[in-house]
Amino acid sequence: MEGKMLWFNPAKEHGFIRTEEGERLRVDESGFESGHAVGDRCRGMKVSFERVVVDEDPRAVNVVVVPFEVPHRARLRGRG
Repeated sequence: MEGKMLWFNPAKEHGFIRTEEGERLRVDESGFESGHAVGDRCRGMKVSFERVVVDEDPRAVNVVVVPFEVPHRARLRGRG
């Protein structure tokens, strides 16, 4: 699945993701894949993840930040 980070608090070691379907899922620090943990300035970051249910509570696990692709710009030609 894919979604966007709503927020993450490193001190509390958890945050929330909004899925493309609009569902809000809790994510714990341990739910991120190695090297993909986010900081407190992550609002709007696109992520992919798996949805699991733990004690009737839906959560996100195996969370990976989707790299942002910068669009290519056209080259400027010399004027002459």
